[in-house]
Amino acid sequence: MLGSFKGGTCLKKCFFETYRFSEDLDFTVLNATHIDEPFLKRVFAEVGEWVYSESGIELPPDKQHFEIYPNPRGTLSCQGKLSYRGPVSSRDLPRIKIDLTADERVVLPPVRAPIFHPYSDAPDGGIEVLAYNYVEAFAEKFRALGERTRPRDLYDVVNLYRNADARPEPVGLLNVLREKCAFKGIKVPRLADLDPHRGELEAGWQHMLAHQLPALLPVQSFLDELPAIFDWLFGAGVPPPLVALPLGAGERIIRERTIPFPVGAAGRTHIETIRFAAANRLIVDLAYLDESGRRSTRAIEAYSLRRSKAGDIVLMAVREEDGEWRSYRLDSIQGVAATQRTFTPRHPIELTPSGPQSTPATSQSSSVGLATRRQPPRRRSSFKPIGGGPTYVFRCSVCGKQFQRKAYDGTLRPHKNKAGGPCCGTYGNYVTTKY
Repeated sequence: MLGSFKGGTCLKKCFFETYRFSEDLDFTVLNATHIDEPFLKRVFAEVGEWVYSESGIELPPDKQHFEIYPNPRGTLSCQGKLSYRGPVSSRDLPRIKIDLTADERVVLPPVRAPIFHPYSDAPDGGIEVLAYNYVEAFAEKFRALGERTRPRDLYDVVNLYRNADARPEPVGLLNVLREKCAFKGIKVPRLADLDPHRGELEAGWQHMLAHQLPALLPVQSFLDELPAIFDWLFGAGVPPPLVALPLGAGERIIRERTIPFPVGAAGRTHIETIRFAAANRLIVDLAYLDESGRRSTRAIEAYSLRRSKAGDIVLMAVREEDGEWRSYRLDSIQGVAATQRTFTPRHPIELTPSGPQSTPATSQSSSVGLATRRQPPRRRSSFKPIGGGPTYVFRCSVCGKQFQRKAYDGTLRPHKNKAGGPCCGTYGNYVTTKY
């Protein structure tokens, strides 16, 4: 099954941190015949075997359900629910929700994008997925905002726009948006089209987003940004460039997703809270211990995290009370709290990763106006579908886990046992052959 990853989870895991938890995995299936229950059960059974051999996490085939249904366009879509069992799973197994559709208008060629996975179990070669081009993902969010006017679409469109380093040329984005709207049979959204829905956006803001964000944000700050976004999209106005805070001698701006320096658990928590507040234009109350040992709380606008020439990690910020910029050493920050007070940036915010983490490497990129950026190294997952022909099943002689092989070879690579720990078994006993 070949599909293209899209939606909020794609934006978060493939391009940059949007600071919104998305509840499902959305894919456009590139072959409509694959929206078929027997086919999907066979494919996800293979996926389950691979997941089990790699991690010890089971995706029981009898707990995989696929609902095929006609969508409003008269073609088929699918919602899948995959239950999984880990070392500490309860009787009610947690589930993964997957939404599949096969009739979306994919304007730009999908791209190979590395999945952001900062955990210790990441494979050496990384994880890669076929995903929507970043410009297409942005246009899809714009189209969704105009079509269904949901709070999460408003949140995503504003966040994508605010990430100025990744912002495409509006002409290219508008061209993609026009094609996607034409396919859906709707007009390209305008600011006036959203006015009748402001009450719905405000009413649903807490219900739809409170569980997806570290802290609920003021909806008005997002509604207030819409005029500038639509002016930019339709060429009516280009925001003037902001002047960055000065860079000291030997300083380096830190924009990696995972901080490459030992800052401790508390420091990482402080950084993530500061990044969330800055991305959402919220004032931060900073509890700080100065050089004299005095503790005080300062209200700040956070802009940049830097490593000084001396090796200290320093937060560059502007004080809310007087607009003066100050620097704060991370190891002297005692506490951080995002407020509900918003600010209008005076300088570029350099706290989020610079640009999308994956940049489309296609000839279409220039035609839609996305600037060329450094390409991450190509990384591939080790999973390959089992495919046709006989499959040989071997059982580990130590932990009892079963493995499927296309060759009659009982040699086992390093794997985890059923409890999730490393197994010392290196050879499997033949069990059966599947055809």
